Amino acid sequence: MPDPVLRQVEHTQEVQAPAAEVYRLIAEVANWPRIFPPTIHVDHVERGEESERIRIWATANGEAKSWTSRRELDPQALRIRFRQEVSTPPVAAMGGTWIVEPLTATSSLVRLLHDYRAVDDDPDGLAWIDAAVDRNSRSELAALAAGAEAGTSGPDLLLTFEDSVDIEAPAKDVYDFLNEAQLWTERLPHVAKVRLTEDVPGLQLLEMDTLTKDGSSHTTASVRVCFPDHRIVYKQIVVPALMTLHTGYWQLTEQDGHTRATSQHQVIINAANITKVLGADAGIDEAKAFVRNALGTNSRATLGHAKAYAEGRA
Repeated sequence: MPDPVLRQVEHTQEVQAPAAEVYRLIAEVANWPRIFPPTIHVDHVERGEESERIRIWATANGEAKSWTSRRELDPQALRIRFRQEVSTPPVAAMGGTWIVEPLTATSSLVRLLHDYRAVDDDPDGLAWIDAAVDRNSRSELAALAAGAEAGTSGPDLLLTFEDSVDIEAPAKDVYDFLNEAQLWTERLPHVAKVRLTEDVPGLQLLEMDTLTKDGSSHTTASVRVCFPDHRIVYKQIVVPALMTLHTGYWQLTEQDGHTRATSQHQVIINAANITKVLGADAGIDEAKAFVRNALGTNSRATLGHAKAYAEGRA
C-alpha cells in the first residue's frame, strides 16, 4: 500500500506587539472566539500547567465543525504544539505548532505550522482541507495581529454585559424555549423571520431577522453550540453594521426547581461605522450605549417570554 499523503504547510504574520503578549493571546483559549473569526467556542477538557486538552467548535469552508486537541505549551520558547485527538471528516489527522519569534521589543513574527492527512487519502478531501487550513490560517493570523495591536495601542472597543431573570421553573423548560429557536417567530414579537438548521445534534446555524424598537430590522446569522439543559453558546457570523464581533451565551443555573437565566453578550464596536449609523456627533461611548440598549432589550424580552413559557408548564 502507498504511504499516507501527509501535507505540511506554514503561514506567517508580523505583529506589532511584544512576543510575550502575542503568545499569551494564543495560549489563553478563552480569547479565541473574540480574536479568531472561525472559532465559535472552546472548552477545556483537561488542564495542566504545560499541557491541556481542549474541544474546539469552529467554521471551516463555511461549515461548522468540532474536534478535540491536545496542546503542549512552552512559554519559555514561546511555542505551542497541538494535535487533534478526535478529528472530523474529511480530516484523518491534524497537528502543528504556533511559534512566536521576537523581532524587536515591540514586534514579533508568528509562524503557524500545520501537518494533516485526509480520510482514505481522498484527493477531494485533501483539497477541502488545503482550502480550509489556508483560509483559516490567514484569517486567524490577521485577526491575531489586529487583536494584539489594538490591545497595545487602540481605543477600547470591547463591550461585555449581561442580564438575568429568576424563573420559577426547572432549567429544562427554559432551555427548551431557548433551544427551539425555529419557533421564535411564534413566541417572540421582535423576531420577524428565522431559519434554523441542525445537521449535527447540538450544533446549530441560526439565521434571523430581528426588529428593533424603532421598527427597523437587521439580519444576523449565528452558530450556536448547545449543552442541554444549562447552556447555549453562540457567535454571530453575520453581524450588524455597528459591530465587528458579537459572541454570547445563555446560561441556566437551577437550584431547588428554580432557575436563574442569564444572557451574556460580548461585542467589539465597528468604529468605522459609528457616524454612518448614529450620526456625525456620535462616538465610541454612544455606540456602546446604543448596542447595550438594543441587545439588552431583546435579551430581556426573550428571557421574559422564556419565563412565561416555562412557568406556564410548571
